[in-house]
Amino acid sequence: MSSQSDLTVVEYLQQFAPLDLSESWDNVGVLLGDPAVRPSRLMTCLTLTPDVATEAIEKQVGLIVTHHPVLFRAVQRLTTESAEGRMLLDLIRNEVSVYSPHTAFDSAAEGINQQWCERLQLRNCKPLRPLEEIEARPARGAGRHGDLPEPLTFAALLEQIRRDWTLDYLQFVGNREQTVSRIGVACGAAAEFMKEAAAAECQVLITGEARFHACLEARQRNIGLILVGHFASERFACEKLATILGHQFPNIECFASEVESDPVSIDLPNS
Repeated sequence: MSSQSDLTVVEYLQQFAPLDLSESWDNVGVLLGDPAVRPSRLMTCLTLTPDVATEAIEKQVGLIVTHHPVLFRAVQRLTTESAEGRMLLDLIRNEVSVYSPHTAFDSAAEGINQQWCERLQLRNCKPLRPLEEIEARPARGAGRHGDLPEPLTFAALLEQIRRDWTLDYLQFVGNREQTVSRIGVACGAAAEFMKEAAAAECQVLITGEARFHACLEARQRNIGLILVGHFASERFACEKLATILGHQFPNIECFASEVESDPVSIDLPNS
């Protein structure tokens, strides 16, 4: 068996976020380029957009690890007539490979939802949708729920998240005076985990975004719903992934995209 130092970045990522954790509808793994790539520079991002691709090319990156997959739907043409086509052809010409762990990273032992649990200091954390244990590994699965060290009011929890994630505002459904002791988390657009959160006796579910009818469902179920924004719910973990990869591969310069930003802007009233 190869030592950790012998692994390629792709091999390490497949151990860090095993692809069997990904959802059946997902498109994960090496999506462009050479699976055996050994880059001197590596960049992480939440979404691979043309400006992020240009940044990678200018910085002579050999591998982009993007959370959200490119080529998510079937592609019949790859030409310069579309923005995605131009971007991918530029990456190919510059020998930039692309890897996406997506929902495997959401559900991994050190993945995005687990990082939410750790930042909130939740205890007794378990998946909202568990998979059976394999080879004595701890319970694996999608989403997480856990218990706060001490109960909080819903209002105090909102303030804690707004402060710790440096958010200008939060959307939420629920009673600000409600006592919260157990929280469910599911990053991205994952309000469909509400049923599991209710079954786990969570008072609150945290996710990135939700449709109107999911918000009505939360009110009907009497579960607090916190919407931090899709970008905020996941981007921080992409930054941490660059740090993790940098520690694992000290000879590779690993960094998160500096040009990536939340596409959603907020028009706040003057203070």
